[in-house]
Amino acid sequence: MPEGRYQITSESVTEGHPDKIADQIADAVLDSVYLEDPRARVAVEALVATGLVLVAGQVSTTSYVDIPRIARNTIRDIGYTRAKYGFDFETCAVLTAIDEQSPDIALGVNRSLEVKMGEEVGEDEDLSLGAGDQGMMYGYACNETPEYMPLPIAMAHRLSFRLAEVRKKGVLPYLRPDGKTQVTVDYEDGKPVKINTIVVSAQHHPDISLDVLEQDIVEKVIKPVVPASFMNDTTRILVNPTGRFVIGGPQGDTGLTGRKIIVDTYGGIGKHGGGSFSGKDPTKVDRSGSYAARHVAKNVVAAGLADKCEFQLAYAIGVARPVAMAIDTFGTSKLPEEEILRIIKQVFDLRPGAIIRDLDLRRPIYKKTAAYGHFGRRDPDFTWEKTDKVELLTRLAGK
Repeated sequence: MPEGRYQITSESVTEGHPDKIADQIADAVLDSVYLEDPRARVAVEALVATGLVLVAGQVSTTSYVDIPRIARNTIRDIGYTRAKYGFDFETCAVLTAIDEQSPDIALGVNRSLEVKMGEEVGEDEDLSLGAGDQGMMYGYACNETPEYMPLPIAMAHRLSFRLAEVRKKGVLPYLRPDGKTQVTVDYEDGKPVKINTIVVSAQHHPDISLDVLEQDIVEKVIKPVVPASFMNDTTRILVNPTGRFVIGGPQGDTGLTGRKIIVDTYGGIGKHGGGSFSGKDPTKVDRSGSYAARHVAKNVVAAGLADKCEFQLAYAIGVARPVAMAIDTFGTSKLPEEEILRIIKQVFDLRPGAIIRDLDLRRPIYKKTAAYGHFGRRDPDFTWEKTDKVELLTRLAGK
């Protein structure tokens, strides 16, 4: 990270944002398949537009799932329950285009190159798996917040979650499901010192004035969430900067899975390999590899080996072991980076099957990951957030 003074901005969106509707539908399909068949292969995408949901992709499973019902229930739970919102779970059309997973892909995923070459992996079927695709994945952690996340994205997620909370609990009943937040933080020498700007855009009933909305958002959304120590008289707050946000959701903008990958991860801090998560079962390393990389980075920082850590993995399709690993601590490490990397390789088994086993990923836990970020969450089902390797890392580092 640079020295001196600089700013970092991150955004988040509510569960009613059209791209997040698509992500949640895709992960709801995955969860429904996993309820009956945790060894299924799922790779689905969703698109939402005015009055329309399209779910397409590949699913290989022994179970049957009612995709239109899953999509409608997801939309209902988000809050699009009335036609006047511009999108309605009961009346929207739901189209599906689902095929089986390509047998060419299955050849490499079912039995890794290492197994084909005679490597023994024991009785655990998952350890025979090869990576479901090629690509690189990044995990990041820092000690700016208790959840080891960068402050800008942590604050943006908390604001978005609060927007949905005050809507659903009737605190601000005139709010509607779509919304976005954005937080700009001032840094000095790598440390956050002040929130410079907060932007909140909230879909609302057409009869609510901007003055009322601004006051309510400040008092009921921002102040309960943002620590007063990070704000002062110069902090700028912008609420619905266009002056009106009545038309929202899929009526206002087409939504598509995988278009909020920076919201899903670290808010633009650190690198991103480009692969999205939602709708993919954990044999796809876009998802499981990213979760594992976060698990590594968070444990490194929690163990005090560095103040910031970015960990990269790279895989080849059909090959179990990563083809490359790299670490960047941005000059904050307490011992040489090559030594930290050596310790990581001792502690973490980063084959896809081992990640699935160690993080217990063959469970229907994914729909709730699809809004408000995949990382920094306190839910025990987010197993990649555990700091369970701290003691071992510390011991091997000789601390």
